[in-house]
Amino acid sequence: MAAAPDTHPEPTDAERARTVLAAADSLSLTTTVGDHRIDCVALHAVDAASRLVLLDPADPHLTEQLAGAPGSGLAAYAEFTDVAPVAVRDRVRARLTLSGRLTTAGPGTLVFRPARAAFSDDDTVRSLDAAALAAAAPDPLTAREPELLGHLDTGHADVLVQLADLYGPDGLTGVERVRPVRIDRKGLVLRLERAAGHDDVRVPFFTEARGPHDVGHRIQELLDPAHIHH
Repeated sequence: MAAAPDTHPEPTDAERARTVLAAADSLSLTTTVGDHRIDCVALHAVDAASRLVLLDPADPHLTEQLAGAPGSGLAAYAEFTDVAPVAVRDRVRARLTLSGRLTTAGPGTLVFRPARAAFSDDDTVRSLDAAALAAAAPDPLTAREPELLGHLDTGHADVLVQLADLYGPDGLTGVERVRPVRIDRKGLVLRLERAAGHDDVRVPFFTEARGPHDVGHRIQELLDPAHIHH
């Protein structure tokens, strides 16, 4: 078993939620009145305050609801699903739901201002307030995560096995394949695939990665014999 890095091993819930927002290219928007749902693909951006700026989806029912909404806006919630970019079983890594108000912000543009957030993974839901979400920054590896995971998955299977063997709680007994399913500045998550299921193990870096260019160095540091204690 390798020595544990002396650092907080994972980003905060607010940071992970903000990262989901930065990476998502689609969302489901549901208005509270009438429970009207709209799927929006490639229609939104996220500003510095974690507000969603949406191109108007040109939905007649939504247009009617907005016209009759009070000055504070139309109560609604936006749902995001974080999916692993590698083709593994059970690809959903996390879900994020924002509750807030939707308003018109000029021709063809809507703004959704979140008041609360619910972030869930591993069947556990945690609540976040809008201030915590707005104060958080997306992970610096977000834009390159699909590329980084794909590179590890297809070109460095031996490295993944070494990491899993060192940092997995039970070694590789019964493991048929090791897959990378998440990476961030603080570490990566490996999936240990078995015939009857799988386990995910978090492998924290000794030093945070400042950007994608740092990932190779951080992984080599984990495999450096000077850091490994049996």
